[in-house]
Amino acid sequence: MRLKIATVGETVLRTKTRKLMSEEIKSAHIQELIEHMRETMEDAPGVGLAAPQIGLPLQLAVIEDKAEYQATLPESDLHERERKPIPFHVIINPELRLLSPPEVLFFEGCLSLAGFTAIVPRAARVGVDALDHKGNPVHIDASGWYARILQHEIDHLGGTLYIDRMRSRSFSSMENYNRHWKSKTQSELILDFSLIANED
Repeated sequence: MRLKIATVGETVLRTKTRKLMSEEIKSAHIQELIEHMRETMEDAPGVGLAAPQIGLPLQLAVIEDKAEYQATLPESDLHERERKPIPFHVIINPELRLLSPPEVLFFEGCLSLAGFTAIVPRAARVGVDALDHKGNPVHIDASGWYARILQHEIDHLGGTLYIDRMRSRSFSSMENYNRHWKSKTQSELILDFSLIANED
């Protein structure tokens, strides 16, 4: 079942989320919700989906970065972004720790702001303590693109969107991103947007 994705401007994306109790996580309702969120994420398609994005202020997100999503990307891009396939999993009531400064710059998008993208500084490494889909404690040490996905989804659970963290001068339609920025390396992007900033 594909759920409606909330878009920027809807209050649920800025609402404080609540934690889920262990018995609640194991309930048929939450287990069914997780499966619907998975189907919605795959259909979009996306690599992550947080409960506020489908209208529910809950500390719950699903994540999966399939190999097929990466099949058309140049090996150099995958290497620079440290992007590898990530199997489907659920994070509930996550606590995030940045293990490096938020200074890695890449373009980022969001299913709740379709058609646009911007450069967002993120930490290269993070640690996350959370509960899984069965309510069991899990610890995640992530780096590269996986760390970026976790930061993005956990931001949603705090009412934060990538546009709150973006380098505003890089905000672009996907059409113009594909035309001007898609093939740029991180160092080229930093230089390009430094030059743009210096034009004022």
